[in-house]
Amino acid sequence: MSEPEVCLRFDPGLRMLLTPRHRGAEVRVAPDGTSSLGHVVESLGVPLPEVGELLVGGHPVETSRRPRAGDVVEVREVRRPQPLPDGGPPRFLLDVHLGTLARRLRLVGADTAYRNDLDDPALVERANAERRVLLTRDRGLLRRRALWSGAFVRGSRPDEQLTDVLDRFAPPLAPWTRCTACNGPLAPVAKEEIEHLLDPGTRRTQDLFTRCRDCGRVYWPGAHHRRLEEVVAAAARTVRRRPHR
Repeated sequence: MSEPEVCLRFDPGLRMLLTPRHRGAEVRVAPDGTSSLGHVVESLGVPLPEVGELLVGGHPVETSRRPRAGDVVEVREVRRPQPLPDGGPPRFLLDVHLGTLARRLRLVGADTAYRNDLDDPALVERANAERRVLLTRDRGLLRRRALWSGAFVRGSRPDEQLTDVLDRFAPPLAPWTRCTACNGPLAPVAKEEIEHLLDPGTRRTQDLFTRCRDCGRVYWPGAHHRRLEEVVAAAARTVRRRPHR
């Protein structure tokens, strides 16, 4: 006779996070009498920041609950758009592997911090201090109990990742207002003020410029502008599908 088990049913959006041998509609585990339900879920590969609700017998339960033999647990993903713990608009901090996504988020006006020299404890400390959502594809980083708010970024390509983040958090967009290099605010600047910084071709062909108030970087509609406009347009379509909260 088989031992009594706990049956966990994961929402489809969470199954890609499960360890490969558990990526089915249901996962069955034997309760050990000490592990919490949250620990069981994370041991199967799903970080708790990705879980919106746990239901046993159709009733919400806490992650600290100890599962019992015979329990049927529904593991729901976070609802979208996802409200933040403080109710404010989303601000982001990205880990070292998401530099391109950081530039895309800044392009559409999302407040996005990024540095490529912070280790995991420093990332958590900064996210907590500045009340930023820590975006990462490192599930271990999301398991840190001290983390205020975090999210696993779906997709391997920057376009997919941007769509996922905008769909999940629906931030207000303000394209072309942030420096993609440092996240500082952009302001219009007269051509004569920065003409000495331009190469001859740019001086001859461009007349509209903005400059970062923090780092001084100058922007104008260059060769890649059409591609960037496509990114901005796609971002606007994504957010329009989600109501602002």
